[in-house]
Amino acid sequence: MPKQRLQKIMAAAGVASRRKCEELITDGVVRVNRKTIDELPAFADPETDIITVQGKKIRPAEKVYFLLNKPKGVICTNFDPAGRKKAVDLIDCPRRIFCAGRLDADTTGAIIITNDSDLANRLTHPRYELPKTYEVKIRGRIEGESLEKLKKGVWLAEGKTGRAAVKVIRRTASESFVQLTIRRGLNRQVRRTIAKLGYKVKALKRTKIGNITIKDLPLGTYKKLTKSHINYLKKITHL
Repeated sequence: MPKQRLQKIMAAAGVASRRKCEELITDGVVRVNRKTIDELPAFADPETDIITVQGKKIRPAEKVYFLLNKPKGVICTNFDPAGRKKAVDLIDCPRRIFCAGRLDADTTGAIIITNDSDLANRLTHPRYELPKTYEVKIRGRIEGESLEKLKKGVWLAEGKTGRAAVKVIRRTASESFVQLTIRRGLNRQVRRTIAKLGYKVKALKRTKIGNITIKDLPLGTYKKLTKSHINYLKKITHL
């Protein structure tokens, strides 16, 4: 495992917040392999280095992995000045955990929550093109040229979106229900793409991350990912 910032290792092990851990380092109470570390930046290997804080050895945090079916109005950040409900608040876990990626507040569905920063970074890195599947309720009847553009990609401010797998679930004169699988996740990509085509998203739900699905997982509830799930995620991101 590559070396990590010392304050990050300490925070993940539950010593204190990352900022407080920085203060502990500069106060000279942290040692790595019996050597006092009192300057930043500082790095260590959480798997092989012996790290002590005020003489007490810290242990690497056990890695935990959850799948949450996120409700509307819940945000995917660990800090919110507005005091809104956070996704991590819905998980009963004593460790410091965070979302691997984001869903905006109005979007429901699958979000992975973990304390494994290495895997989380890979799950969100565009180079791995991890497929994510959404069910979209669209105002208006989308068809023809608009569907083709949705499949081939449209130009947004950051560039052109990648090709998407599109399946029309059902349509009426006033609304459409579409399943959409994308591999490149720009900020609010699905909503912005639909808007670019002249339509409006009425509801958006992420149903799958790779082959991991929220099927049979009620809204607002979560489950621990199985060992096979975790191995699958590591395999497809080449960990």
